[in-house]
Amino acid sequence: MKYLITDTFLKNEKVDIAVKDGLILEIGQNLGEQFANDGFEIVSGKETIALQGLVDLHTHLREPGKEDSETVETGSMAAAKGGFTAVSAMANTSPVADTAGVVEQVFRLGQECGLTDVYPIGAVTKGLLGKELAELGAMADSVAQVRVFSDDGNCVSDALVMRRALEYIKKFNGVIAQHAQDPTLTVDAQMNEGIISSQLGLKGWPAVAEEAIIARDVLLTDHVQSRLHVCHLTTAGGVEIIRWAKARGINVTAEVTPHHLLLTDELAKSYDPIFKVNPPLRTERDVMALREGLADGTIDIIATDHAPHPAESKECEWQYAAFGMLGLETALSVVWQTMIDTKLMDLEELEKRMSTNPARIGQYHRQGQPIIKGAPANLTLFAPNKSWKVDRDLVASKSKNTPFHGMHFGGSVVATFFNGRKTWVAK
Repeated sequence: MKYLITDTFLKNEKVDIAVKDGLILEIGQNLGEQFANDGFEIVSGKETIALQGLVDLHTHLREPGKEDSETVETGSMAAAKGGFTAVSAMANTSPVADTAGVVEQVFRLGQECGLTDVYPIGAVTKGLLGKELAELGAMADSVAQVRVFSDDGNCVSDALVMRRALEYIKKFNGVIAQHAQDPTLTVDAQMNEGIISSQLGLKGWPAVAEEAIIARDVLLTDHVQSRLHVCHLTTAGGVEIIRWAKARGINVTAEVTPHHLLLTDELAKSYDPIFKVNPPLRTERDVMALREGLADGTIDIIATDHAPHPAESKECEWQYAAFGMLGLETALSVVWQTMIDTKLMDLEELEKRMSTNPARIGQYHRQGQPIIKGAPANLTLFAPNKSWKVDRDLVASKSKNTPFHGMHFGGSVVATFFNGRKTWVAK
């Protein structure tokens, strides 16, 4: 497949980008005369910015076992629409991705789909039960070559089990991605603990439940000299702990979701379970601290925590509703509004947080590459002035539980190229 992307901006310079055989063939001005008559399909990049293909280190694709919510194919379609060229499939499937066989199944489903790279994340413990280590070595040695392990949704709350996991993964330079939630402090918790939870009569989820696990785990990581990644950071205190750990040279990275950069617990006043998520939406103070932490590099990456659910799991009373939100298709628009439009980050930092850094943490070697001649053609074209309104009935995901339904954003993804193939073009 051959494409000529015309008149797009790359590092503030208007250029054409020629793509052939999965690679960037040439970058320059006025390449039309050279390539237009050589069988290259013209893709107009007018009023767009060319970015490295986005990489998501935290995606729920639900397959195998929960295909009523999402499949590898529909999740990959949502990823392509959102500008992603790689996603990391979380382990809480059925059966759980705690063996080489299951992660290889997910990996092959991604290859068959061909819309994004799908990298399985292996479970830390068997069945996500937090008691006995899963087949970490076998998953690392499998065709999928798993390097990231997580019981996401289930905190590895036993300190000894967490220590053993951190020790084990050192032999193949793996990383434990921890869902920081002390289960003893969050029994029946429904939303952020604070004034609003008291007003609504909903069981509160204290910030310390997250911060206590983060503090413990960075100390364990330092003790055994391993690698830790903190999933979906949500509190100001958590940001400070990560900042302290990095200042001490502890090998820890952290992520924040787009929805935690924009939405607050005020939305729970609607009692609409679309805003019920794990970890919960926090306060405006926490949102500002997360933005600051992302801007100064304390938080390394943005990850969607894309969590699709069927309608019956969300269209019910709050306390019975499932936790989770869609995130892939809206991620870049939300981040642009919260971090670029506010001048907190520039384009170079955006690419680090949404492409280079997640690819480095996950060891996804053909992702996160700079847009240069000879590099893999994983590209996202973003139109910063093309406004759009989120409509849940138009999402590519199999589920419809987007918290941004009806919201307007000032910029949108207009095209995605994965491995030199056009996987999404806006109409």
